[in-house]
Amino acid sequence: MDWLQEAFLEPTMIQAVIMISLVSAVGLYLGRIKIFGISLGITFVFFAGILAGHLGIVVNKDMLYFAQSFGLILFVYALGLQVGPGFFSSLKKGGVAMNMMGLGVIVLGLAMTVGLHWTTGVSLSNMVGLLCGAVTNTPALGAAQQALLQIDPGNTKGVTDMALACAVAYPLGVVGVILAIIILKAMFANKEQKNQKEQRDTTTYVAEFQVSNPAIYEKSIKDIMKLTDKHFVISRIWRNGKVSIPTSDTLLHEHDHLLIISVKSDVENIKVLFGEQENVDWNKADIDWNAIDSQLISRRIAVTRNRVNGVKLGSLRLRNLYGINITRVNRAGIDLLASPDLRLQIGDRLTIVGEANSVNTVGKILGDEIKRLKNPNLLAVFIGITLGMLLGALPITLPGMSTPVKLGIAGGPIIVGILMGSFGPRLHLTTYTTMSANLMLRQLGIIIYLAGLGIDSGAHFFETVFRAEGLLWVGLGFLLTIVPVLIVGIMASRFFKLDYAHNIGMLCGSMANPMALNYANTTVEGDEPSVSYATVYPLSMFIRVISAQLVLMLFT
Repeated sequence: MDWLQEAFLEPTMIQAVIMISLVSAVGLYLGRIKIFGISLGITFVFFAGILAGHLGIVVNKDMLYFAQSFGLILFVYALGLQVGPGFFSSLKKGGVAMNMMGLGVIVLGLAMTVGLHWTTGVSLSNMVGLLCGAVTNTPALGAAQQALLQIDPGNTKGVTDMALACAVAYPLGVVGVILAIIILKAMFANKEQKNQKEQRDTTTYVAEFQVSNPAIYEKSIKDIMKLTDKHFVISRIWRNGKVSIPTSDTLLHEHDHLLIISVKSDVENIKVLFGEQENVDWNKADIDWNAIDSQLISRRIAVTRNRVNGVKLGSLRLRNLYGINITRVNRAGIDLLASPDLRLQIGDRLTIVGEANSVNTVGKILGDEIKRLKNPNLLAVFIGITLGMLLGALPITLPGMSTPVKLGIAGGPIIVGILMGSFGPRLHLTTYTTMSANLMLRQLGIIIYLAGLGIDSGAHFFETVFRAEGLLWVGLGFLLTIVPVLIVGIMASRFFKLDYAHNIGMLCGSMANPMALNYANTTVEGDEPSVSYATVYPLSMFIRVISAQLVLMLFT
């Protein structure tokens, strides 16, 4: 049985894989347990790792560091790919304000760090370590340790104590943000319901209108579109009992009936343009669109052909060439208006109306081969990780600082992931992954990261916590976690009218807390927390890495 003992106890590559896998399995199993109806999910992997380290499990340091780092890289890059397509549009719709709120969380945390250092007598280096643990930001810890060694090259004990302080504050750093999310949800439950209603007003909406405005009689659809800044699609025209699909040159006559797809908030403006809205509900889930008339069919077609990836919808001229109408585009579960400037991406699903032969022809042009979507596009993953690591290693020199700042293994990959998800299709690079494949990458990455971090922090964790100084560290770390989050979270909801879903994502991003984000995603239906997380994460990560160094350099 010597081989079995060696497999579990000798610090080899095999033992590292076994222990990380075993800790992950135990943590995932414990994550199913609910306390007062709440489960911390994969966060239990971190605690299982701490327990393993406390029990004396020693894993090869190089293997542990590699697994921990690569897991984090996988998580943040896959997250960037997921939110990339909607990142810049979300930035236009309030991302600047969210980043300012995220910076508010950071500034409050820094002010508390310096203030608690002066009032409690805890050394500034240990307070910075507590701050890094409280905001679950290990790249900031590494930057702070380098800054401390620059200030005092022989202070190796200070560097070690800083890492220990980070480990002590880390668990409640995770739990504190989750607790803040629970409190915010309890405080703003009614507000969230209201915001969900308002959000539904921005989703696609189908309505029937009768042309009764003399100003548009005998005008072409192309000319009518110039009369308004609202975007909509005319799907069908009823005229003299017959249904047809209009083109941009189709002239509208008095008493024509139009089936129009728009966003609900624009309905009143469209009513003013055309004259009258019919009292027919075209948004019921059970409508058989193919039964509306005998000649036209409605079908959903998937974009799977690489040569149309990143191409503007209008440049394909499908409407004029084949007599079909594209009424909407579904991307990652969200319905988008089929505007001419919309760039198609692999995985988009287009709702197309027209004669059967024409719809089938368009299907061949776009691909419509569902099996192709199931094949993972790993080329974009490995290219993106390579570019992300290069960006993370790029030294950025700031005025007044002798040591360049780096984005690190977390900041670089998420920025490149966002850029790849957003602009990859324009370069005809297929970045599409199914939701399940992306989730698999993210979950695998974060679990490996948490397992490695827990094992690495567990050796001296309990003996540090259960002493007077350790208990003080725990309390200070918890304050650094929850106070800035609650203050900014409450202000964001009450004074800046930020909805609950985007609010908690913003808070998780400002705290660089992927475990809390994983919990936040379970409290809402959509991807809003992930989008707002990625909106504030790059700037927040950059500022936290810089500020950890600045605090030591300015106040030591």
